[in-house]
Amino acid sequence: MDMTSHMTSHFDDAIDAIKASATELAAPLAAGVDMLFAALANNAKILACGNGGSAADAQHFIAELVGRFERDRLPLAGVALNTDTSILTAVGNDYGFDSIFERQVTALGQHGDVLLAISTSGNSPNVIKAIEAAHDREMSVIALTGKNGGRISELLYETDVHLCVPHDRTMRIQEVHIILLHALCDGIDALLLGDTL
Repeated sequence: MDMTSHMTSHFDDAIDAIKASATELAAPLAAGVDMLFAALANNAKILACGNGGSAADAQHFIAELVGRFERDRLPLAGVALNTDTSILTAVGNDYGFDSIFERQVTALGQHGDVLLAISTSGNSPNVIKAIEAAHDREMSVIALTGKNGGRISELLYETDVHLCVPHDRTMRIQEVHIILLHALCDGIDALLLGDTL
């Protein structure tokens, strides 16, 4: 095996995934920015969740809101639902792992809030239950998925935003997800502070 060529193929594949995503997801991404900005402007909050790498992405996104993205601004209201080990282990132990996000959405979510739900396959049971709980709480949902969206694609309302990466490999989906999350942050800042592009 030529390892240099093998490594180069990762860059080529990632570029193709990003280009395909740019074509398909620019419009829903803009809608996602509008949804998040409207929620934050009305003193609502963003709840985010995911598993594994998607948990890290959810936490990263919320850190950009509460801290800052590229420019100084006031902190924005957001909670990553995969970060409190006491809640995760208590709910997981008492109700099952599938309920770890659902219980928190039910406890914290209110009408006007937004759930940002991340699942590369679109089939994560605990993320699915979180989306159902968000709908029960009259929250909007932004779902980041891949692989044709899985079961999540069937749950979303027309008023929700679905950012489904047009790729089947988890690594490529996750790579595009972080671009999408950074673009959402930049879009919020552009509306708050003025566009710098």
